[in-house]
Amino acid sequence: MVSDTETPRRMWDAVERFHAGPVYLEPECRAEAAAAGCRGFWMGYFATRAAPMGAVGAATVESIFFYFSPGRVRRAIPDAWTYTTPAAVLAARRRGVDAALRRLLGDDAGGPELAEAAELARRAAVAGTTLGRPLYAAWADLDWPDAPHEVLWHAATLLREHRSGAHLWALAAHELDGCEAVVLHAAADGAPLAWIEGEAGWSPEEAAAARQRLAVRGWLDGRGRATERGLAVRADIEALTDAHDLAPWRALGATACDRLAKLLGGLNRHFPPDDQLDWQHHYGPNQHGASPEPDEPGPADVGATVSTGR
Repeated sequence: MVSDTETPRRMWDAVERFHAGPVYLEPECRAEAAAAGCRGFWMGYFATRAAPMGAVGAATVESIFFYFSPGRVRRAIPDAWTYTTPAAVLAARRRGVDAALRRLLGDDAGGPELAEAAELARRAAVAGTTLGRPLYAAWADLDWPDAPHEVLWHAATLLREHRSGAHLWALAAHELDGCEAVVLHAAADGAPLAWIEGEAGWSPEEAAAARQRLAVRGWLDGRGRATERGLAVRADIEALTDAHDLAPWRALGATACDRLAKLLGGLNRHFPPDDQLDWQHHYGPNQHGASPEPDEPGPADVGATVSTGR
């Protein structure tokens, strides 16, 4: 039986890489999203990830995708639903993931180890808790695909959204808003400062205000560095996230968790390591409209951090 808090974190690293590896920057997924009507990287990102919840508005996406600034979200949602539909983008994502995984995995896409990993990941994914996790619940409501490589990707997606919900609980328990969460994460854990503005979309003024609020709470010092209290808060956030992400791994069991981690480790070698991902090269104009934002990196979901549920 899994009862420790290290297992959820270790399994997060493995399943998040398989979820993100084929979907965010690979040309098949981006081409399918564009063909379905998504105009620009961020519209594709927000629309395809939120699509299981239906044609939701910006406030819903802002609430659940806490990492991103409202300005970034509102350049994509709800406009996305004037160009496409949730059903269309879900179908596009499935086609894109199928094609990208077949190319990236090669012969391993139809191999016995992938089939075994898919069965184990599915067992874990269906054992999650839907209460208070609307994005996980929405993805869990979708029909499962048939092909093992798609099953494994769908299970990995469910598992990452399960942890995303747990992380959101932990942030809410500490009364952090999205900008404060990113700023504290960068200050305490050494996450790239470029995430705050370039990726998450917060303005310099918003980031400065967040630093000031965190300083008033005693979590940052005058230079924007994490204090001992700030470091303790970050550690508690991670511990709470781990504790509320236990259900899938407890259901799977320690031996099966170890086996799944090993299998995913072998499969994930097909995806480029983080330091070889050129976000600027892959990323095009952010959005539709007359005044697109300048080119900037897309979401660094691939193994970028322990528990951020972006």
